[in-house]
Amino acid sequence: MFQNSIIAERVRYAKEVDHYYPDILTDEALEFLVALHEKFNSSRLELLERRIKQQAIFDKGQFPDFPIETKHIREGEWKAGSIPKDLQDRRVEITGPVDRKMVINALNSGAKTFMADFEDSNAPTWYNTIQGQQNLFDANTKTISLTDVKRNKSYTLNEEHAVLLVRPRGLHLNEKHLLINGEQASGSLVDFGLYVFNNTNVLREKGTAPYFYLPKLEHYLEARWWNDVFKFAQEFLSVPIGTFKATVLIETITASFQLDEIIYELKDHIVGLNCGRWDYIFSYIKKFTNHKDFVVPNRDQVTMTAPFMDAYSKLVIQRCHKRGILAIGGMAAQIPIKNDAYANELAIEKVRQDKLREVINGHDGTWVAHPGLVEIAMSIFNQHMPHSNQLEVLREDVYVTAKDLVELPQGTVTEAGIRKNINVGILYLESWLRGQGAVALYHLMEDAATAEISRTQVWQWLKNGVLLEDGREFTTQLYADIFDDEVEKLIKEYGQEYVRKSKFDLAIKLFNDLVISNDFEEFLTLSAYQYL
Repeated sequence: MFQNSIIAERVRYAKEVDHYYPDILTDEALEFLVALHEKFNSSRLELLERRIKQQAIFDKGQFPDFPIETKHIREGEWKAGSIPKDLQDRRVEITGPVDRKMVINALNSGAKTFMADFEDSNAPTWYNTIQGQQNLFDANTKTISLTDVKRNKSYTLNEEHAVLLVRPRGLHLNEKHLLINGEQASGSLVDFGLYVFNNTNVLREKGTAPYFYLPKLEHYLEARWWNDVFKFAQEFLSVPIGTFKATVLIETITASFQLDEIIYELKDHIVGLNCGRWDYIFSYIKKFTNHKDFVVPNRDQVTMTAPFMDAYSKLVIQRCHKRGILAIGGMAAQIPIKNDAYANELAIEKVRQDKLREVINGHDGTWVAHPGLVEIAMSIFNQHMPHSNQLEVLREDVYVTAKDLVELPQGTVTEAGIRKNINVGILYLESWLRGQGAVALYHLMEDAATAEISRTQVWQWLKNGVLLEDGREFTTQLYADIFDDEVEKLIKEYGQEYVRKSKFDLAIKLFNDLVISNDFEEFLTLSAYQYL
């Protein structure tokens, strides 16, 4: 397994690992992971402890504010580093997991960039994670192909294709299949480390470099941690500082209070911020879930036109353009509806209006989840953004206060909303437990972020005993009745035999346990990961 005795002493695979991917997990690559782990894992764990302490402050009724100690950074006149030529036009980005077919189709989709995802749309089985690394290496060396025997169809990479960006897992996620010095490795460091070790030279020979999306940052100190990781890796691999480039997802409520600070900490490496809207809504709910009377309405009612969402997206544009980096808009989760032309046109029109709002506001690009939406989003950005980006749109008219960023959206909680959250939450968890992290449900592409909203809302509504639109109180008994009814519907729809052979029983138990727990669990994937 190991050729190097030193690596053999420090690295151990979990007992269920039965394939070691010799082209990816070389002794040299593992040596690099060990170096990253020993240098950065303890500080990662300290940052996670800091999150716990901050949550305890929020639980006492406080809201976040702009940090006093970094006022000079927010008010200073400075710019981030340069943006590489192949990242200056990102008007349409497609995202998805790192499975082989997805990688090929996304790169061939006509989008400007593809974010290959090891995080929310990827269930981190050992196979998905390391085979995903192999898929990306093969894409970068242009050796990737796939033959689907059942469909008698072959997939190959076009000569011209999207620029590749990679999203490693968030700081909170471990890689349980790989132990370093007796500790579970960091999912962030494994995903980042294997990618840069195996691909940096390949990419530099082609005139490009490793590009990343960094997820779920909650504080500028976490941006500093990533910057230190980047610097260490570049020095280890003997490439110039600033070679690696990153776009940071602003998908936590606390990060929106520290936009300038996050850019500043990563200024040699950062090229943009992205409005990760679904995780942002999830973060908004969970951070203030112990505040009295802080109840967020049905998920479908919380759109980008909600005042707190509108404020955050415009603030991202303003701060990005002041600092000379790109502001990327959010995800269109719709997928084409093949058998219903009317419903399909309604869905497409939602996408058009979403993208139109973003480009008019000043965003430099946007996200789609399906290749069928690339052309639609592209046409809108082409029409309203004739140049590579809109960095000249400074949005000096935007003034956003701390109060604006936490303004509670108006709306209602309905039985239909509860039912939809239960249904989608169970269906997504069941798929995730089978190793599928991106799931098409009811003409929307669901990932861990949207599933998090579903279970968090039900937990919050139950904890607060919220009054439904029809006047009933949402009690434990009413939840149990609705939950049991939804489970029965799923069993009837999918059949007893399929449910018995699938992960439905486990998904049902996990979802229910998360909802009825006295204490809120920060991420559903933490408890579910042990079963993956």
